[in-house]
Amino acid sequence: MFDGHKKRVVCMWFPRLASDRVLRARPIDAPFVLTFNQKSTDRIYCLNRQAEALGLHRGMSFADARAFCPTLVSQPARPDLDARFLSTLRRWATRYCPWVGREGVDGLVLDVTGSTHLWGDEAAMLDDMRLRAQRAAITLRLGLGDTRGAAWALAHYGGTTGALAPLPVAALRLDTATITALQRLGLRSIGDLATRPRAPLARRFGPDLLTRLDQALGHLQETINPDPDPPHYGVRLTFPDPIGLLPDVMAATARLLATLCDKLKAQEAGARKLMLTLRRVDQGSQQVELRLASAMRDPARILPLFERGLGSVDVGFGIDVMRLQAVVVEPLPVQQIGTVSPRQPDQLNDLISRLGTRIGLENIQRFLPADSHIPERSFSIAPAAFSDPDSNWISHRPRPLRLFAPEPIGAKGAQPPARFRWRRMALTTGRAIGPERIAPEWWLEDDNWRSGLRDYWKIDTREGRRLWLFHTPQNPGWFVQGEFI
Repeated sequence: MFDGHKKRVVCMWFPRLASDRVLRARPIDAPFVLTFNQKSTDRIYCLNRQAEALGLHRGMSFADARAFCPTLVSQPARPDLDARFLSTLRRWATRYCPWVGREGVDGLVLDVTGSTHLWGDEAAMLDDMRLRAQRAAITLRLGLGDTRGAAWALAHYGGTTGALAPLPVAALRLDTATITALQRLGLRSIGDLATRPRAPLARRFGPDLLTRLDQALGHLQETINPDPDPPHYGVRLTFPDPIGLLPDVMAATARLLATLCDKLKAQEAGARKLMLTLRRVDQGSQQVELRLASAMRDPARILPLFERGLGSVDVGFGIDVMRLQAVVVEPLPVQQIGTVSPRQPDQLNDLISRLGTRIGLENIQRFLPADSHIPERSFSIAPAAFSDPDSNWISHRPRPLRLFAPEPIGAKGAQPPARFRWRRMALTTGRAIGPERIAPEWWLEDDNWRSGLRDYWKIDTREGRRLWLFHTPQNPGWFVQGEFI
């Protein structure tokens, strides 16, 4: 019979969490390791079973590992993706109980008190956990105990269930220095530690040692704090009678937007991508996707952007359900309102969003400064919706607004020509400012700069043209590369 007062805790330990994450997506039948850089040395972060069988271990130098196993396959470690994978496993574990928390970076802890009878008994529940993990190609070790500390100890150093006394003192979740000091004193197991007087242990090792011991033995309570579920940015609207007219659909979209934007405001977030799903009475559905140039949560600004997409929707015999979801969300913190209104880019972002619904956000681009003194490399082109124009253009010399490929002109000498022809025009030099010598970036391959140095001049012609000319001393010649407007 189930004892409602007896607490039962399960610890899920994934000893190969990082490598299992990678190998599930791309299986490799060979020794495999993930590496990380520590003090300018690549070391093993995680490894699969085949690599462990060869004697490799975590923290081992990657160079030494390659010497042991020349066929070793490796990839850089990604702790951020591992944390995301553990979050996915945490959501999966809620099928066994609602109280699931993290246990370090590679484990979970479940308070299964009152839940085990749903699976028949504790053994059946643990078997189900093992089976599902095996099907998902995830290495899993389990521990079941009356306390969180006991479950952790059994998962890492013992079987699924059993006594704690024979387990090593490392099973108490102690730091390495404390474990080493206890072993030197001959206290190698939890049983050895539990039978010793507490006062000398507290004086020598501090209160943490006895706290961990009491937590494992159940003398001190240890709570399990489950991670909060991430906010869900989706709203739904059901109609008693189907709708089909565009004004009615727009009005329903406005109601959905108001509710969704309230959720976004409560979380200080803004939507970058919205998905509106319209389900018809014949069970068919259509979707309208809206991508925004910046994070927004203002219904009045977002609603007009839906009109074009909704105008092309085939409503059939009517729409009875509408669902709006913010697919991509970005932080949008509340800003302090001052007495002087700062310049806001809202109008530009709204224009980019409106144009993006017609031609695509990727096709609206802007120039961004690049760290190079070579004229052709001093800028980059990026989609305006996915780049921030907060960098200033820094140039010690003026640069022309129009820049094109160098065009040769028939001129000789190292000084700017008094007269020259360019694009079938006869031009006369009125004023010449320069030279500005620019050397090629030798570390980059660029066929246009193989001629070597360039001496640039700003030429104001009497005919009104303001050109940017350069002379190549190594292979004498004059070229026009830009025009000032």
